[in-house]
Amino acid sequence: MRLAIVTGGTRGIGRAVADRLATDGWDVLALARKPAPSPHRFIACDVADAVAVRTAFVGLTRIDTLVNCAGLAGANRLDGDDALWHAIIGSNLHGTYHCCKAALPLLPNGTGRIVNIASVLGLRGVPDQTAYCAAKHAVVGFTRALALAVAPRGITVNALCPGWVDTEMAAQRYAELGISAEQAASTVPTGRIASPEEVADATIWLLRPESRGITGHALPIDGGSLALP
Repeated sequence: MRLAIVTGGTRGIGRAVADRLATDGWDVLALARKPAPSPHRFIACDVADAVAVRTAFVGLTRIDTLVNCAGLAGANRLDGDDALWHAIIGSNLHGTYHCCKAALPLLPNGTGRIVNIASVLGLRGVPDQTAYCAAKHAVVGFTRALALAVAPRGITVNALCPGWVDTEMAAQRYAELGISAEQAASTVPTGRIASPEEVADATIWLLRPESRGITGHALPIDGGSLALP
C-alpha cells in the first residue's frame, strides 16, 4: 500500500487531503501538533522543530508522497511582537523544509511526489500579513528550487496556492478583518469560498501518473482573485 505523510493532517485542508487519500486506498500518516478525532494514524509533531520531525520519520523505510499542509497564520506588523513572526516563519517555511529534507531519502525515484500547500499570499502581498506573505512566498520559491534539484530522480514538487477556503484559519481571518464569510466571498470573482475538499482534489491530481510532467509550479485555487487588476 502506498504511504502518504500529511502534515497538519488532523484539521482543515490537511484533514481533507488525508481523508481523500484514504478513500483512494492510501495508507495515511498524519503529523500535527495536537491530536483531533480522526481515523488516520497520527504522530504528534511540531514541524517547526527539526528534531521532532526527524523523530517522526524514524522507522520509515519508504514514503510515496509528502503533503505539507501544516501552517500558522496571524496578522502582524513590524511594530509588533517578534514572536509571532518567528512562529509563522517556523511553521510554514521551516516546517516545509524539515519535512522535505526528512522525506527525500525515502521517496521512490520516478513516482515520488511532494505537494506544498502555499497560499495566494505566496503570490501577492497583504499589508498586515508580513510574516505569512514572506513564509508563503518562500515556500513557492523553495518548491521551484527543490523541483529542479530532484527532477533527475523523477520526483515532482509542486505548490498549491489557495485563496479563501472554508477552514478555522479563514474564520480567524474574518474576525481579524471584522467581516463575514459572505463578505469575504463577495471579493472573489466566482462569488464563493472554496471547500477544503476542492484543495484535496487538486492535491490528488498532482499525485497521479498523468501529472508526472508537472513540477516546479504554484497552482492558484482562488476563484479568479489573482486575475483581478
